[in-house]
Amino acid sequence: MKAAVFRNEDGDEEEEEEEVCNVFDGGEVESKRNNETKNLKGFFTSLLLMEEHEKQDQEARNAASRREMSDFQSNYRKRARTMSDYYSDLNDYYADAEESGDINLKKSRVSRAVASVAVAASEIEAESSEITGSGSVRGTGSGQQRRLWVKDRSRAWWEECSRLDYPEEDFKKAFRMSKSTFELICDELNSAVAKEDTALRNAIPVRQRVAVCIWRLATGEPLRLVSKKFGLGISTCHKLVLEVCKAIKDVLMPKYLQWPDDESLRNIRERFESISGIPNVVGSMYTTHIPIIAPKISVAAYFNKRHTERNQKTSYSITIQAVVNPKGVFTDLCIGWPGSMPDDQVLEKSLLYQRANNGGLLKGMWVAGGPGHPLLDWVLVPYTQQNLTWTQHAFNEKMSEVQRVAKEAFGRLKGRWACLQKRTEVKLQDLPTVLGACCVLHNICEMREEKMDPELMVEVIDDEVLPENALRSVNAMKARDTISHNLLHHGLAGTSFL
Repeated sequence: MKAAVFRNEDGDEEEEEEEVCNVFDGGEVESKRNNETKNLKGFFTSLLLMEEHEKQDQEARNAASRREMSDFQSNYRKRARTMSDYYSDLNDYYADAEESGDINLKKSRVSRAVASVAVAASEIEAESSEITGSGSVRGTGSGQQRRLWVKDRSRAWWEECSRLDYPEEDFKKAFRMSKSTFELICDELNSAVAKEDTALRNAIPVRQRVAVCIWRLATGEPLRLVSKKFGLGISTCHKLVLEVCKAIKDVLMPKYLQWPDDESLRNIRERFESISGIPNVVGSMYTTHIPIIAPKISVAAYFNKRHTERNQKTSYSITIQAVVNPKGVFTDLCIGWPGSMPDDQVLEKSLLYQRANNGGLLKGMWVAGGPGHPLLDWVLVPYTQQNLTWTQHAFNEKMSEVQRVAKEAFGRLKGRWACLQKRTEVKLQDLPTVLGACCVLHNICEMREEKMDPELMVEVIDDEVLPENALRSVNAMKARDTISHNLLHHGLAGTSFL
């Protein structure tokens, strides 16, 4: 520092020293500032690097979280579907087994299990819907919408049948009626069975609802096969059958199954007289039995002793009593009485009996019954005693022709609706509705002259038991004798009894 000082006059030396000091101090300050700047740059660089590393770590954690959530969601959906498929198959198994045994308890367990699976699946869907695309657990209002998972089933067969160019013969073979009759029934039932779409699923169309019911009645196939044919759940098919049958009973029965008016009765009398020669017959009455599974209560009342003895197999049944016109159309029905009741007791329980005895419905007219019915003022039956005379033989022969009308009508009923030929899983309290629907559909087909395949015709065999009090009207006995005499002596009896 001293070498830098210049000695001049009057204190110049000090000034120079001061200058040099100032210069030295300024350089030191500048050096300090440069060092501070470098330190700051290094500090900020470190902060940026730390932020970058932290950002990369956060993205890695988010990606891992998203993968974890996706695996969690996928795993639980697979488990829910597996459980649902398992219980669906189990439900199918019990639906088949239901026709041959007591499975109400097992079925209730399966129903509870299926309901639990459905709740679990809904909870899983709700939880997964809250997961957003960024991998966060809670959504922000734009998350996935909750939906109802439904098992995928094929509807190819029904879609094929629904085509306009589907062959008429194939359609009639499947549904026992023509396309035009089927469309008529759908139009009549539209307001009663139609449902509205919901947020979870679209409603089943009316045509498909009616088709499920008619195909089930026509084939009598188990519900699991109905489910596969129409691509619907087993419980859904069972529900549809009952709903449509009830609609048929409520909407169509008053229109297509009713007692004839006076003009119709006059035509019916003329037609029956041309068939048998017996005057004033307005209907042919017959009682048939429909097999059922042994009920839980009053099992003895439904035990059918006659069918059991003939078939060598324990049988239970309920009855259908019907009055039939010459065209095979039912004009009166009485459904649901236990199979142990003989025909005369079923008749006494019917509304027709009350109307005829107390209301004078059939005054001056006959309903032709069978050997199991009693002879009444309005019920005409064949002779049942031993050693018949020629006159009585002639009468019985003509009565059998009238009875054949009713038997053939029941043969077409059971042939057209095969569900009546086998024991059904329908509950006993619902069975009259199903049977009534079959009878109404039979009437519609008969009125529209739907031809039935002769191979489907069923021979009706019901062992009739003679009533304890077969002759209950003296006037009817005299009238029957007069009719028998006229048939023989006016050449109307034929000669097959000779």
